[in-house]
Amino acid sequence: MSDTVNTFPNSVLYISHGGGPLPLLGDEAHKEMVDNLKYFAAHLTKPSAIIVISAHWEEAKPTITAGANPPLIYNYYGFPKESYEIEYPAPGAPLLAQKIFDLLNSNGIEAVLDEQRGFDHGLFVPLKIMYPDASIPCIQLSLVGSLKPIEHIQIGEALADLANDNILVIGSGFSFHNLKAFYSPATRESRSMNESFEEWLINTCSSHDINENDRTHRLVNWENAPAARYCHPREEHLLPLHVCYGLVKRPSKEVFALEIMGKKASAYRW
Repeated sequence: MSDTVNTFPNSVLYISHGGGPLPLLGDEAHKEMVDNLKYFAAHLTKPSAIIVISAHWEEAKPTITAGANPPLIYNYYGFPKESYEIEYPAPGAPLLAQKIFDLLNSNGIEAVLDEQRGFDHGLFVPLKIMYPDASIPCIQLSLVGSLKPIEHIQIGEALADLANDNILVIGSGFSFHNLKAFYSPATRESRSMNESFEEWLINTCSSHDINENDRTHRLVNWENAPAARYCHPREEHLLPLHVCYGLVKRPSKEVFALEIMGKKASAYRW
């Protein structure tokens, strides 16, 4: 489902970022995902900075990378040697990190600045596809280790002022994230569960027939969705979406239904 437009200013995206470094290694099962990210890059107004909420970083309090030149964190295991030689020397954005810190704290959310932490693959894998020259300043924002949906929506709400700047916000997760299922033979039942949850998620995020109070309620209570815990035995790959939604509080403008590693997945643009 796609708008006929040339550029998308001030966008907020939730992406399904695939399996570790595989999208950068030419893995055929990630082709639709790679094409989706290239589509975004071709149509977005080039941002002045990028904020990534990565499923691969959890802290007791929302934490923001604040270093000027963050290193890369290869937080995946068992992949070819070249997977650990990937480079993405994007600069950090200390002033933007301070602005996010101030916005969170002024909204009653105690935050932390971290000048040492680097960028994990939730950032460098999709951004190497979207913006391979690594020239745009980037920061990462952590999830909160409690994994409470409402807390992540509230984090997004606290950052709503960023929508007025030329900043691209990316929730980097995966709308289906059952690792065992990726490596098990698909059955009629498993396909049905995958498809049922995706249908619920797409409807929840994009329907104009759902008001924002009800949409928030659905996302807070996502465990009640069909096959929710089959698709997300642990919710860290879904919660970046909650931050994105909190930031905009409206239905998505575009939905992208994808197949990644043999499973139905989705991406969203607000």
